[in-house]
Amino acid sequence: MSIDYSAKIPNNVSLSDNRRLKRALEEWQPRFLDWWRELGPEGFQQRDVYLRTATSVDAQGWATFGYVKMPEYRWGIFLAEHGGDRGIGFGEHRGEPAWQEIPGEQRATLRRLIVTQGDTEPASVEQQRHLGRTCPSLYDLRNLFQVNVEEGRHLWAMVYLLHAYFGRDGREEADALLERRSGSADNPRILGAFNERTPDWLSFFMFTHFTDRDGKYQLASLAESGFDPLARTCRFMLTEEAHHLFVGEFGVGRVVARTCELMKQHQTDRVSEYGGIDLATIQKYINFHYSVSLDLFGSELSTNAANYYSAGLKGRFKEPAHDDDHRLAESVHKVLKPESGRIVASEEPALLALNEVLREEYISDSERGVERWNKIIRNAGVDFALKLPHRGFRRAIGNFKDVHVTPDGDIVSAEEWQRREAEWLPTTAEREFVGSLMKPVTRPGEFASWIAPPPRGINHQPIDFEYVKLRPIAP
Repeated sequence: MSIDYSAKIPNNVSLSDNRRLKRALEEWQPRFLDWWRELGPEGFQQRDVYLRTATSVDAQGWATFGYVKMPEYRWGIFLAEHGGDRGIGFGEHRGEPAWQEIPGEQRATLRRLIVTQGDTEPASVEQQRHLGRTCPSLYDLRNLFQVNVEEGRHLWAMVYLLHAYFGRDGREEADALLERRSGSADNPRILGAFNERTPDWLSFFMFTHFTDRDGKYQLASLAESGFDPLARTCRFMLTEEAHHLFVGEFGVGRVVARTCELMKQHQTDRVSEYGGIDLATIQKYINFHYSVSLDLFGSELSTNAANYYSAGLKGRFKEPAHDDDHRLAESVHKVLKPESGRIVASEEPALLALNEVLREEYISDSERGVERWNKIIRNAGVDFALKLPHRGFRRAIGNFKDVHVTPDGDIVSAEEWQRREAEWLPTTAEREFVGSLMKPVTRPGEFASWIAPPPRGINHQPIDFEYVKLRPIAP
C-alpha cells in the first residue's frame, strides 16, 4: 500500500494501470487548483507552510513534515489497506463478501452519500478562507492551513470514487463539487451548517470541535460500508480527521485557559475589557455551534437511514462492537420527542432511529470534550461550568424543529424564546466584540491576548518555530 509520489496525482490505487481514469482525474486536477487559488486561504498561497503530508497509510509513521506552498501540496488518493477477506457486517447482506464494485440497485443511493460527504470538504475551506488575516499566532495559522489542505485531500478522496465507479454521472457530480459555494444564495452547499459564516477564530475552533466531530461519526459509519472502496477511503480519512478535532478542542481549551487566567489576575468574570473572552460568551458560542451540528445527523426517525443500513451501505459507529443481530428488524430504541408541552421518550423501531443512535454517540463524545474544558476551569479555581444545551435546543430538523426548547430542556412559547434568545446565543454586540479581538499576531512565539499558548509545538518543534514564513517575498 505504498503511495506513488512519482505520479502527477499521488495515489496508492495503481492509477497508472487505468489510463482512462487517470486521464479523467488529470483533467479534473487543474479545475481543483483553480478553485483552490480562488477560494482557498486568502493571501497566503505563495507562503511556505510547515505542513504534514501523507506518505503511507500505515497508522505508524504515515506522514512527513516540511515546508510547502499550499498550491504545491501533494493532494492525492489514499485508501486504507485491504482488510483481507472482509465481509459485510450488517443489514440484509450481513456475512456476504464486501463489494468491490457497486451493486446496480445501490448505485444512486451510494452516489448521493458520496456527493453529500464530498460537498462538506470544499465548503469548510470556503468558510475559513479569510481567517488567516486575523490569526492569533503562527502556530494557529499553520494549524488552520493543515486543516484546509486536508479538507482538500478529502475532496479528492470522494472525487476518486465518483470518477472510478460512477462513469459520466460521477464526473458531472465531481465538477459540481467545485461549482457550489458556501453561503451562495443561488448555488449553496448541500448541508446548512456548511453555509454558515466562520467570521472569527472562536467560531473556527467551535466548528472544528463540533461540526468536524459530526464528520468523524459520518466517516466512521461509512467506514463500515459493504462497498469496500468507500470503507477503505473513509478509514484513512479518519486518520487525518483526528487532527481537525484536536485543533478544535485544544483551541477552545486554550481560549478557556486564557479567560480563567485573566479572571484570576483581575478578580472579575468580565474579562472583555482586558482583551479576553468571557466564559458566558464562550457558552453562547457552544450553544450555537453545537445545535447547528446536531442537525447534520438528520431527523430522529429516517427511512433513508434504515434503507442505507439494511442495504449494507452505511453502518453504525463501531458496528462490530454492538451486541445485537446487526439487522435490527425486531429491535427498538428510545427517542425523545415533544408531547403536550413536555419532552418524553418513546420506543421506536431501531432501524428508523439510526440517525438518533449516531447522534447519541456524538453527544457523548462532545460531552467528554466539554468536561475537559471544565477541568481547565476547575484547575484554575474558577466557579463556572460550561455545558451542552439540550438536544432539542434551536433545532431546524426532526422532532424539535417546530417547538422552542431552552438550553435546559424546557419547552417555552415562541414569544418567551424570542425574548430570552440573547441569554443563550451570541448577540450582534458580542460577535462584534469577538471580531474586534481578531488582530493578527505573526511574530514567532507570540500569541493574541485572548488565547493561551500551547504547552508544546508541532512535530517536536519549539513553540516559537516559524510555522509559516511571512517574510517579504522577493520580486
